[in-house]
Amino acid sequence: MNKHKNPPFEITTEILSDVAGIAELVGRISGKGHLSASPTLRRSNRIRTIHGSLAIEQNTLTIEQVTAVLNGKQVIAPPKDIAEVKNAYEIYEHMDELDPYSVDALLSAHGVMMRGLVNEAGVFRSRPVGVVDNDGRILHFGTLPDYVPGLVDELLEWTRESELPMLIKSCVFHYEFELIHPFADGNGRVGRLWHTLLLSKWNPIFAWLPVESIIHDRQQEYYDAINASNEEGASTKFIVFMLSAIKSSIMEALNMSDEMIDESTSQSENRWDVVRTYMQKNVSIRNSDICRMLGVSSATANRLLRLWTDEGKLERYRDGRTWAYRLAEKR
Repeated sequence: MNKHKNPPFEITTEILSDVAGIAELVGRISGKGHLSASPTLRRSNRIRTIHGSLAIEQNTLTIEQVTAVLNGKQVIAPPKDIAEVKNAYEIYEHMDELDPYSVDALLSAHGVMMRGLVNEAGVFRSRPVGVVDNDGRILHFGTLPDYVPGLVDELLEWTRESELPMLIKSCVFHYEFELIHPFADGNGRVGRLWHTLLLSKWNPIFAWLPVESIIHDRQQEYYDAINASNEEGASTKFIVFMLSAIKSSIMEALNMSDEMIDESTSQSENRWDVVRTYMQKNVSIRNSDICRMLGVSSATANRLLRLWTDEGKLERYRDGRTWAYRLAEKR
């Protein structure tokens, strides 16, 4: 990749249309203010982000277990998986302190993300590597180690200097970063972190949008887009996929925002008081109980249950074929 030229990709009519559509959606969600105003919603989305990005890398923790780990509770799971969650949460919480165009910041982020998990944490890999998919098929061979530092430096410089919209630049960076494959392990999760970081510098709302969760939901499409771009020698199809995932993430957040009832803090506390009183006489509570007691829709009941679970007030567990909730144990 020459630093004076764009990496290979084509800006299609579809890409331009998606960029315009996303910009409009960003304006809508920024105007609502829920993501920046609600610490609970931000934490819920941050948890979904971490769960989604790590699940792509075969981390076995459920979203409930990720929540429990971050609430300081004991979880029966592989120590490696728990460490991955704690490391990822730490670096995402300090994301706003990272310079998205700094090699040192990139290495530092990898050091935190992979701390205690690999020997070469926080440094570029020293050996050649082949990139394989979930079935063990080789997708491509990463750049030879001697060339990695220079190519990463050029990619960061291009991302900083290019006058293209950040929505496009961030997608190109993500693809080219995975193509270089600069680290012994952790390239996927660091690439997705950096994509989010770049977008958040364009608009802070992206720091709290769980784009990684959407990628996890569409994981095969993610790999297919990388493979298709590898075969074409250009990141065009990957850009199209990522813009689609970004758009889906914003639309999901908007839908959640529309479901949210504008309520004062006292109203929210009153709702919890009703539930807490019910729980003093009952072992568990379900979505239908919330609907009946509070007079809300099933979707709103689900949102409230998720928020109270994220806050550590309730714990979700499987009761037969359905989910139920009980009061969380005090630490």
